[in-house]
Amino acid sequence: MKIVLMKNNLKQALDAVSKISGENQNLPVLKNILIKTDGGKVRLSSTNLEVAISYWCQGKIIEEGEITVSSSIITSIVNNLSNEVINLEVFDKKLKVKTDNYEAEINTLPSDEFPIIPSIKGEAESFYIDIKTSVLKSAFTQVVSATHFSDLRPEINGILFNYEVGEIKLAGTDSFRLAEKTINSGDFKSNIEEGFKYIIPLKTVIEFLRILKDDGRVKIYFDLNQVLFKTEEIEIISRLIDGNFPDYEQIIPKQTVLEAVLEKGEFISALKVTSVFSSKVNDIKIKAVNGKILEFNSVTQGVGENKYIVPAKIKGDKLEVSFNWNYLLLGVRSLDKENVVFSLNNDDKPSILKALGDNSYFYILMPVKE
Repeated sequence: MKIVLMKNNLKQALDAVSKISGENQNLPVLKNILIKTDGGKVRLSSTNLEVAISYWCQGKIIEEGEITVSSSIITSIVNNLSNEVINLEVFDKKLKVKTDNYEAEINTLPSDEFPIIPSIKGEAESFYIDIKTSVLKSAFTQVVSATHFSDLRPEINGILFNYEVGEIKLAGTDSFRLAEKTINSGDFKSNIEEGFKYIIPLKTVIEFLRILKDDGRVKIYFDLNQVLFKTEEIEIISRLIDGNFPDYEQIIPKQTVLEAVLEKGEFISALKVTSVFSSKVNDIKIKAVNGKILEFNSVTQGVGENKYIVPAKIKGDKLEVSFNWNYLLLGVRSLDKENVVFSLNNDDKPSILKALGDNSYFYILMPVKE
């Protein structure tokens, strides 16, 4: 193999694929990146056996070929080179990296030791969802805000992808919080005529958010065990989580004791300031003083206390309830409007956050019991 690449092209490809490669005592080749000429472009691939990422970049191909090389070493070299043009050449089981003023030889492993990158095949290859990357990234970001990795419950270590003809519902939870985002039919195209539900691993969604840019479109393919995200340059293919996502419809509050409409920026300021004196469980109290004020306060014995008052339009009874301020802050930040609707219940039922005038997204949070 002998190829010539622009540094920026190679760097973008390495940035995309290098994060998932890592230590594996049984398969040392997983620390490597596969570099391969493919269809007139240069393809870089990596995998951890759960997810695989491939990136196609433009380059001048002098000799076809393929090789695997240490992800950390080649990434470090490329990131620190100042030259715009980089030559890569394989000879005598080594990869030579060469510029006008730099040369290195990196030991390699044969490409036939690298795991086969899986693919979506058969009938599933014909059915897809086509959506703007920015729309899907925004939706994933909103539901990821309610998630957390769990060693005990693998089924919540992912995002529910619930496809219905006419809409897509994404949901994430850590059992204390829940977020759901609905993407309407006007925001995507699909030739799939039957509904389905799959759980996409949280780590895969995080890689998707990290790698893909907001511009362009992405196609999504599913089979019974895998999901594929595909753009002109990138493919991310991942195993799906085997299990049943929690039946969360029953915990969505149908009624609430109090509803408050307040400005998002003031809400965030109140949470950040009053959190200074929150206890070990990160709790702050929120109290409806009258129909115009929400009072935020926190107390730590022996340290101090504080109080922050926020103007609000309030409907309902007087109420005082405690929340984990960090969880609540993540929920408020996930809303994409200037005004927030905060519907509260007593301390034994969940409360719900929405953006004013937007019913496509909600964030549910359980209170902290005293």
